[in-house]
Amino acid sequence: MPKTALLVMDVQKGIVGNLGDRANNYVKTVSQAVNAARQSNIPVIFIVVRFRKGYPELNPANKFFSFIRERIGDNSLEDDSPATQPVIKPLDNEQVIAKKRVSAFAGSDLEMILNAQGITDLVLCGVSTSGVVLSTLRYASDKDYKITVLSDGCADNDEEVHRILIEKIFPRQAGVMRAADWANTIVKAS
Repeated sequence: MPKTALLVMDVQKGIVGNLGDRANNYVKTVSQAVNAARQSNIPVIFIVVRFRKGYPELNPANKFFSFIRERIGDNSLEDDSPATQPVIKPLDNEQVIAKKRVSAFAGSDLEMILNAQGITDLVLCGVSTSGVVLSTLRYASDKDYKITVLSDGCADNDEEVHRILIEKIFPRQAGVMRAADWANTIVKAS
């Protein structure tokens, strides 16, 4: 029997703020999905990006992370920083998994936790669509998870890239639906 989990990825204080005026509406949308999952007894797993003091995990040869290392010189994404905390407060029984790269699977124990809980279906939301959502979707697809992407539960600083991913790329490997539609579907089913 399939078992679903909702992955709330990089919806953390140090990242959501980069959405500017869209941040509040975005968090409301993701909160709706989280509340529906909780009401339907679907596990909610929060994925955050955070690093050890001084960022020893960030290799200068990695173009993306070199950029981040320069941008985050204020240590805002170190382990105990408030910026690494989920914007939506996890319940005591919900997992918060730290990752060290773009994908939720890279540099984390997410796959072990999913396997231990018998999770076969993943529902993805997160910031950014072209980052954590794309990378996680690709890996999860290669691992044969059934995937749903919440189109308005994803956000990206580049609206055109977001649109192309949601409308043209993601449907090749996942179902794509709005958070409210997914929430209504699972609440009715429970």
